[in-house]
Amino acid sequence: MTSRRSFAFSYIVLAILLAAAVGASAGIGAFTFTPPQMVRYLGEAAGWIPDRAADTLGRNVFLELRLPRVCMSALTGAVLGVSGTLMQGLFRNPIVEPGLAGTSAGAAFGAALIFVLGSGTMLSFTTIVGGLAVPLLAFLGAFAATMLVYRVSTSFGKVNVFTLLLAGIAVNAVCGAGTGFLSYIARDPQARNITFWNLGTFTTADWRGVALVAVCFAACYAWAGRSGKALNALMLGEDEAALLGIDPEKLIFRLLLVNTVMVAAATAMVGVIAFVGLVVPHVLRMLRSSDYTFLLPASALLGALSMEVVDIVARIVIPPAELPVGIITAVVGAPVFLWILLRDSRQGSSGFYG
Repeated sequence: MTSRRSFAFSYIVLAILLAAAVGASAGIGAFTFTPPQMVRYLGEAAGWIPDRAADTLGRNVFLELRLPRVCMSALTGAVLGVSGTLMQGLFRNPIVEPGLAGTSAGAAFGAALIFVLGSGTMLSFTTIVGGLAVPLLAFLGAFAATMLVYRVSTSFGKVNVFTLLLAGIAVNAVCGAGTGFLSYIARDPQARNITFWNLGTFTTADWRGVALVAVCFAACYAWAGRSGKALNALMLGEDEAALLGIDPEKLIFRLLLVNTVMVAAATAMVGVIAFVGLVVPHVLRMLRSSDYTFLLPASALLGALSMEVVDIVARIVIPPAELPVGIITAVVGAPVFLWILLRDSRQGSSGFYG
């Protein structure tokens, strides 16, 4: 009971901080909006307040550009935070995240195929699915890359950190080479889109993309969010989990599937953003608990909070231009990753954690 109350307090604190970050993110940028302005714009959009024709530009910028970006950054952070937690539980290793396991690179490669070869080629079938073509190919690429890394790293019956790293490096290299080749043969607008993707950006966020990511995340979290106890059991090992009535193979496949759907949808909209899924669950473990019934919801909140802060920094570092968010997350996340590796090597870690 005490731990549950402690977890509830943590959720409340994270939710308050997230609300404050969302408000700050909505107001900061090339156009600055005060809280009364934002409330008025929302009231006008809902029809509660009469429209002011004199401020049409500000309202349109806030409702059609700023607000979708704020929502997309929060959703993307939640997706990456939960994804990192799931993958670290499935691989039973604290250094795993969508970028290192090939998920993001595979999604980017699949989406780049649509950008460059989506019409007039064997991929012309994508015209049938319309706007879902990019997320669909992103999912296929992400799932294939993740399964390949998983199969290689568990080829001897257990997850080894060095095998995992090597497999992730190899898959990322192959997907990166494919994306680079597509950039090379692409026309200027297509190459520019791929470049922005590889750096990660929220500048292209719109309400259609927000709706897609929100639906995918809500559906996947509703499925994966109930797996906290099963992931706790999996930490003991697959044989021990089976003795507790859990089918490890079904659990791993199901969670890899929902994880890939989330990451592919987010990557299809905003591009590759690395290290968020690594840092968020690791911070939560250090500050509170390694219990996955806590980590899954908390990682969604802290991931959304972290991405809102990163997006704010991206807007104010080099005004009036914006710094790609992927650069900021890499600058922060890479040292954390190296610190985890050094700490584990000093402790004689074999690549597992409980």
